[in-house]
Amino acid sequence: MTLIAYIRVSSVGQSLEVQRDKMTAIGVQPDHLFEEKRSGVDTNRPALKEALRFARKGDVFCVSRIDRLARSATDLLNIVNELQGKGVELRVLDQSIDTSTPAGRAMLQMLAVFAEFETSIRKERQMDGIAKAKADGKKFGRKAKATVDVTADIRKMRDDGLLIREIMSKTGLSKATVYRALAE
Repeated sequence: MTLIAYIRVSSVGQSLEVQRDKMTAIGVQPDHLFEEKRSGVDTNRPALKEALRFARKGDVFCVSRIDRLARSATDLLNIVNELQGKGVELRVLDQSIDTSTPAGRAMLQMLAVFAEFETSIRKERQMDGIAKAKADGKKFGRKAKATVDVTADIRKMRDDGLLIREIMSKTGLSKATVYRALAE
């Protein structure tokens, strides 16, 4: 039986140290530790894919918490099914889940449902905050490169007979930006 660990944090500014220490404390060898700094919502996680490929029958796949592995019940169950298909058990340290037992499998499925529910609530709150900010007049996104003055200059250049590529060259703006300014 080999212990394989996957550790993840969502952003570059966060540290993997706490999770790494937990895994080495239970006996995970450094070359069996797969780590990355990526969002859990991102399904393209190279270290996770590599860890899943590395796992063999009889191994134990370890994570510190469920949300380090997946952010939706569907994603979690897909990962668990992949592990079980290979004969690999899942152990979640902080939530004391071990899929080698029926109680552990049931607990895992319940936690997955709650994790997905929490993510949905967080997303609703975020959308409510965005709607309120918009209602308060908050602008989102970067500032337009074609300001009112620049748009007037673009129109004048076009009226003077300049070609789009010449306008692009003079203003340093993209073709799409020039066309957008002319359409306004």
